[in-house]
Amino acid sequence: MMPNSLKRIAVPFGYKVMFSYLIFVLVAVLGIGYFAYTASVDSIRRQTEARMQDTLGQMRDNVNYKTESVKRISDLIFFDQTMQKTLRVFRLGFRGYETTKEYLHPTFENVIKLASSKTRLKLYLNNPQIWEYYGDLSEDKDPLAGSNTFDVLHLSRLEGVPWYRELPWQTEKSVAKDVFKGTEAVWRQVGNDANFGNISLLRRLFDIDEEQLTGVAQTTVRLDDLLEAAQHEKIGDESRLYVYNSEGQALRASGGPSMTFNALKQTVEGRFLLIEQPVPGVEWRLVALVPNELLEQEAESVRTITIAVCLAALVLLVFIGWLFSRHYSKKVRGIVVSLNAMREGEFRRRIHYSGRDEFAQIAMAFNRMSEHIDELIREVYLADLQQKEAELESLQAQINPHFLYNTLSSISRLAKFGETDNVHDMVTGIAKFYRLTLNEGRSLIPVEKELEQVGAYLDIQRIKYRNKLEVWNDIHPEVRGHVTVKIILQPFVENILEHALFGSGGIRIKLVAYKEGDTIIFQVIDDGIGMDGRTIRRIFEPDAVNGGYGIRNVHKRIQLQYGVKYGVSIASRRGIGTAVTITIPASREAR
Repeated sequence: MMPNSLKRIAVPFGYKVMFSYLIFVLVAVLGIGYFAYTASVDSIRRQTEARMQDTLGQMRDNVNYKTESVKRISDLIFFDQTMQKTLRVFRLGFRGYETTKEYLHPTFENVIKLASSKTRLKLYLNNPQIWEYYGDLSEDKDPLAGSNTFDVLHLSRLEGVPWYRELPWQTEKSVAKDVFKGTEAVWRQVGNDANFGNISLLRRLFDIDEEQLTGVAQTTVRLDDLLEAAQHEKIGDESRLYVYNSEGQALRASGGPSMTFNALKQTVEGRFLLIEQPVPGVEWRLVALVPNELLEQEAESVRTITIAVCLAALVLLVFIGWLFSRHYSKKVRGIVVSLNAMREGEFRRRIHYSGRDEFAQIAMAFNRMSEHIDELIREVYLADLQQKEAELESLQAQINPHFLYNTLSSISRLAKFGETDNVHDMVTGIAKFYRLTLNEGRSLIPVEKELEQVGAYLDIQRIKYRNKLEVWNDIHPEVRGHVTVKIILQPFVENILEHALFGSGGIRIKLVAYKEGDTIIFQVIDDGIGMDGRTIRRIFEPDAVNGGYGIRNVHKRIQLQYGVKYGVSIASRRGIGTAVTITIPASREAR
């Protein structure tokens, strides 16, 4: 079961509208923000990859340019058919010496001079009649460190050499076919190249006219010279850059440890963005590794900007929503305030909304309804007021004959005993009493008049009871200036004299009047015989036939005039006395 405190919680209309709007705005902003963030991060990744591809493309072009420049050196020999024919038909003797000195060696030297970096050319010729020419060929010496720029050797030196047997064109039957396919040249680290950081371009020399192999050219260069552009700093200090050959072996590792391509993929999976670029003309590929942390840093920046933009948009949309909610909730509050005023009895309030929307229609309907209800209530009020006045007049008419009967009986007894002066005083007192009672027909009189009226009544009773009656007044000044229903004190004094006075003893009466908050309290206190609770309850019973008529009369008249929260209460004890309390509102004019 829901607690009653929760059931009583009322959420204003403006809060409901604002809450619904906030949910919609929050979902929209979060959705748009998430889409913008993911799209931005994806864009950053694509841009980073494109930027890396461009950078790798520049490196690839640089490497390709340098490898092609080395290949162009061998082209000068490969496509020189005069050279190929000379190598094929070379003969010993003077002419052979002259050809070697004046043509072959100068041509080789000129070819090497065209190289942009340190280069050494080794020619393994298929003609054993050509004289060999070479420098230091020991395996423990760097071939590029010596003074020789070219060597001329017999092809027979390569018989049984492993790297020569493993070349891919050893299995081809036709050299012309290799030339046509462009596979007559391959890059390999052979001999002691790997020890000294060198690499060689191996190319078969071929006499196209005779379709005959004339030899093998080995052009050796520094690997660092070829891969000078392949530096990881160009793609980021924390990045890595590798150059792999066709077997997946690392020719160069910049920014990270050297490892095979397969090992690389297993090691960096999930930690790096891997980008590849093949190098045309050679079976190499550039592989760049970009740490995901760098992408995350850029993504963090995008995330911060996205959150800031989303928060700004959220604040702006909430402010706009607050303005609209305030505008419409103000209209709803106006309607609620008018309805509450109507519930409190204010039917003259009107709602004025411009426009033709639903609020304006509600305002028009409310105004028509309140106007109609006001007219009906006025009609009912007038009818009820007339009925109330008739009942008051009837009750007051019942009091006067009762009092007059008792007073005339007292005058008769005084006249019988010849007390002419007392008769005169009593007749004068009754005249004053009725003058105050009539009050020009008004049912409400000033409190001063009510106190004066009960005083006139006590003056009459003092003549009747002589020294048996003592009266004290405790009237506070703040009660003066207010109004009350007339003849509300006299019936209680009369009731005391009729029922509380016992035997030959006397009785004391105290009249009290004071203001307490927004009420005025009258008290009539006596030290008579008192009564029990059962008697008090019987007095206030509507259908009671024995006694209490005057008390019920006053109680009913007060409630008819002021409402059920006001009236008469009695406290009494046998042998001690009775205290009657009369409560009316502190009003300064007729209600």
